[in-house]
Amino acid sequence: MKSESAWCILCKAVISGLLIGIGGIVNLSCENPYMGGFLFSFGLFCIIRYGFALYTGKVGYIPEQPPVYLREVGLTLLGNILGTGADALLIRLTRVGEGIQEKAAACMTVKAGDSLPSSLILGFFCGMLMYLAVDNGKRSTAQGFDTAMVFGTTVPVMVFIFCKFNHSIADCFYFFAGIASTSEIPGGVLYLLTVVVGNALGGMCIPFLKRCFLPAEQS
Repeated sequence: MKSESAWCILCKAVISGLLIGIGGIVNLSCENPYMGGFLFSFGLFCIIRYGFALYTGKVGYIPEQPPVYLREVGLTLLGNILGTGADALLIRLTRVGEGIQEKAAACMTVKAGDSLPSSLILGFFCGMLMYLAVDNGKRSTAQGFDTAMVFGTTVPVMVFIFCKFNHSIADCFYFFAGIASTSEIPGGVLYLLTVVVGNALGGMCIPFLKRCFLPAEQS
């Protein structure tokens, strides 16, 4: 199978970033956290359904792919960052931008003020959930199980939001949307890098254990 071009991967990744950014907007806009978590999952559902590229959905497959796959993961992360940044810039130009900025800033104050081990662990758990959500989506789509696809996508997203786990791409949106001064950049960037690593470790955990310890027919 011919590999996708860098521009194709980047385009899919930017779209995914835009969708996750919209999920972040609706999550911050909802007073009810349960409704916010449910609606946030719309972004991941669309990404899986239309075959777009999301870092937390791709990074878990690194143990199963050749080294060249790292290029795709890197381009996906870059595109996701660009997409969330575009969302944040645009929403801050609107009449609802001030409210979103205040809530995003409050969110990032807590996240960026956390310890690095805590940020890494919370990112790890989120990475596991995102791998399961995406893998379930792929399997359900291939087998025509639409109900399982919706349920298996929605629940992991709601779980990571309710548990306050760290999703690197969603947090990129909160960072861009909430930033008010350049003094906030170093701490925010360090936090995001930590979560990127945590998501990667969590996403690769299950595939790695399957590959090492389960028979091929069970993996």
